[in-house]
Amino acid sequence: MDNDLPEMKLVNPEPALAPLDEIARARVAALAARQYRANGVIMQVVNFVGGQVDDGLKLLPAKTRQQVEGAAKHALRYAYDIAGHTRGGIGEKLVGSDRAHRALATASGALGGFGGLPTALAELPVATTVIFRAVQGVAQAHGEDPMAEETRLECLRVFGSGGPGDQDDGIDTAFIGARLALSGAAVNGLIARIAPRFAAILSQKLATQAVPILGAAAGAGTNYAFMTYYTEMAHVHFGLRALAREHGADAVLTAFHADLVAQKLPVRRA
Repeated sequence: MDNDLPEMKLVNPEPALAPLDEIARARVAALAARQYRANGVIMQVVNFVGGQVDDGLKLLPAKTRQQVEGAAKHALRYAYDIAGHTRGGIGEKLVGSDRAHRALATASGALGGFGGLPTALAELPVATTVIFRAVQGVAQAHGEDPMAEETRLECLRVFGSGGPGDQDDGIDTAFIGARLALSGAAVNGLIARIAPRFAAILSQKLATQAVPILGAAAGAGTNYAFMTYYTEMAHVHFGLRALAREHGADAVLTAFHADLVAQKLPVRRA
């Protein structure tokens, strides 16, 4: 080997990761606590509005229960496509804050529940899109481009984080720090994996809206609860991603999982 060859140097090397100091650990702990609060408080709201979920699901015809997963896939795909074109401009000024999104979701749920199950089913894509837009806003607050396809895919992942009443609530942390393949196949595959979990949540929502007129109040309440839940989980999701960019995914997730165990929360790694 010729020892006189010039030393190879990296062009634009990746910046060194900062150690996980006390400030960063406190941020991780705050995210774990935020997940804990979302699971506890929002479940209480859903139970108050809709009663016991198992009883509510009996209101749904068997055929409707079988169709919910297909409705979930359609709603997620619709939200993914529409939300990619509706941020910015006058719409962003009028409906750009978490408060505005919650108000819009609440109104949408009330209208959807007013006519019972048929209007509730028709309202699903609207409610999902409003929640998706709010999740995009959270992503932007954590330093990500809400219109980038990678960010929109990450927004979809938030809908796979369980939901009020789910026994496996929480952010799936297996992917934090990893890059997603940007393709139509990737979107369809992600939606196919998320849809069953999201469908379980939609079944609860539809059950509370199944009775005409009375379903209006239930629809407003559940939409508000789901909006609050998913925006909180989005803060956890994108907060972890921001920390992983600074300190590395392994260090951040090790600390996050330890905090979840300390609070006796489910730990989802896959």
